[in-house]
Amino acid sequence: MNAFMHASLGITDFWTFVLGTIFIVLLPGPNSMYVLSVAAQRGVRAGYRGACGVFLGDLILMVLSAAGVASLLKASPALFYVVKTIGAAYLAWIGFQMLRGALRSWSQRGEPGQPATAVPVERTTDPFGKALVISLLNPKAILFFISFFIQFVDPQFARPVLSFVALGLVCQICSFAYLTTIILVGARLAEAFRRRRRLSAGMASGVGAMFIGFGAKLATATLN
Repeated sequence: MNAFMHASLGITDFWTFVLGTIFIVLLPGPNSMYVLSVAAQRGVRAGYRGACGVFLGDLILMVLSAAGVASLLKASPALFYVVKTIGAAYLAWIGFQMLRGALRSWSQRGEPGQPATAVPVERTTDPFGKALVISLLNPKAILFFISFFIQFVDPQFARPVLSFVALGLVCQICSFAYLTTIILVGARLAEAFRRRRRLSAGMASGVGAMFIGFGAKLATATLN
């Protein structure tokens, strides 16, 4: 299979790429945590809108990688520093917003007539647009497409576009399967969050802290 993929699509080690992609996708990251939050608060449909934003964001990163932007970032530490600083600040801001909402929800837990809602995602926010931005600034995705993704494309292959399309398809299939599981889990949690304010606020606090951690990880990321 590896020999066939190399000869026909210019992929140097297909099964290593598949296994590596699965393990990387399964690692908790901003994309999956945001989609889980959306599904838990707003249901399956909104969860899939968020997932579509993730898919588009990953597709854009794939195209940029294929176009040579990954090599440009590796060759220009200053440009990579600017990109990662902006991304880290945005992820940390989302985390602080989640924590602030969790504290507000917790302070209202004793007030009558106040419904218990999961607060990681605002009701007025478009899940697609926000997930798209999060995906584009996702430290795991950025480092994946800069350092891992392009290693499996044979630079001597005559049609590298085919290599990137095949590798991208594998990434999207793995991401779709994982995010679908996340969405279904989130939808199952929704009812519990509506009944239990402390559980809702606790999840919001946890996800917010994770986003701050994602921002810190991106801020300290290197290309080595």
